[in-house]
Amino acid sequence: MDKLLIDGGVPLHGEVHISGAKNAALPLMAASLLAPGMHTFSNIPRLRDIRTMLRLLEHMGAVCEDEARLAIDTRHIHTLEAPYELVKTMRASVLVLGPLVARYGEAKVSLPGGCAIGARPINLHLKGLEQMGAQVQLEHGYVVARADRLKGASIFLDQVTVTGTENLMMAAALARGTTTLYNAAKEPEVAALAEYLSRMGACIEGVGSDTITVRGVDDLTASHFTVIPDRIEAATYMVAAGITNGHLKLVHCRPEHLGAVTEKLKAAGLVIEIHGETVEVRGNGRIVSVGVKTRPFPGFPTDMQAQFMSLMALGDATSVIVEQIFENRFMHVLELKRMGADIELEGRTAVVKGVAKLSGAPVMATDLRASASLVLAGLAAEGTTEVHRIYHLDRGYETIEHKLAAVGARIRRVRE
Repeated sequence: MDKLLIDGGVPLHGEVHISGAKNAALPLMAASLLAPGMHTFSNIPRLRDIRTMLRLLEHMGAVCEDEARLAIDTRHIHTLEAPYELVKTMRASVLVLGPLVARYGEAKVSLPGGCAIGARPINLHLKGLEQMGAQVQLEHGYVVARADRLKGASIFLDQVTVTGTENLMMAAALARGTTTLYNAAKEPEVAALAEYLSRMGACIEGVGSDTITVRGVDDLTASHFTVIPDRIEAATYMVAAGITNGHLKLVHCRPEHLGAVTEKLKAAGLVIEIHGETVEVRGNGRIVSVGVKTRPFPGFPTDMQAQFMSLMALGDATSVIVEQIFENRFMHVLELKRMGADIELEGRTAVVKGVAKLSGAPVMATDLRASASLVLAGLAAEGTTEVHRIYHLDRGYETIEHKLAAVGARIRRVRE
């Protein structure tokens, strides 16, 4: 098992290339199951979760080649099961459920199990499929869904769910008739999936709003797509520039996907300039304490709450951070307090009193974004920070230690 060693206190300067978005790539890969043929994707990030999805698709019979671009041949799918051994390591594996039922009329997918950041049930996925005519049963820890042909339906999602919207949108693409998803997710990753489905021949309207309409077609055709840049990775490096009082130029971004984060970081005192697909971020020597509440897109993303908290730990006053998406996403707080942060928890609210400095310490990552928050804190802290359990980090940040070292960070990966 690896860990990161960070000698903090160095302002970061230079250029960082933002990778493709994991949360966009995974549903795109699942969508390849909807049509036989060679699907190709550019700008795929090299991440642990991507490798897991490839293993799952290969288990089903797809032939995958991951060279300059990713190619997935789905002409010879021979099993419709997503086994527990693969699903347990990545909840996004459930995204194969909708495509399998839509194209083959059957799917057997292991229940994802628990999640470190709180309950993320798939009941809305299953309820939607049942409304489309699927028979859904739970058997020995697996969801078994069957349907001769899915039928269009009006589906109201009780809460905003990104993977639920994606799963049902894929299922609806091959259903008979029209499906309308109400209270649908508006995230850029959902829009990217809709764009690829449209290239395959799907008929989708309303993307970017809370009502998405899908008119089912008889068949789809394999196509090519370039994965959008990772907005959470970009936002994390924006915080890195501010927390180290540095100056970073982030290239290959989609600034329109960063609106809520950009506004909060500007309010926190960071200087941010946008030039096309490049975002330039500078610290100004003072971090202003600002409160945030996490919300679905276009609100402030829950995936940036932990990183923003690290920045606020060095704020000039008190900030209040409210987590409204997941009920257990404050596990990084105890680790930040080990580094000298002054944070008090009250349910889903964190009260962060800014301190003059953080001190390097051994800390343990509990999930993907918590890992990033500890790395950011380590970059700003005095002394050496050891971040353990960084396999979480490898799920969502491509070669983060190399990217940070290239802009001046004193960071290295070592074997435990």
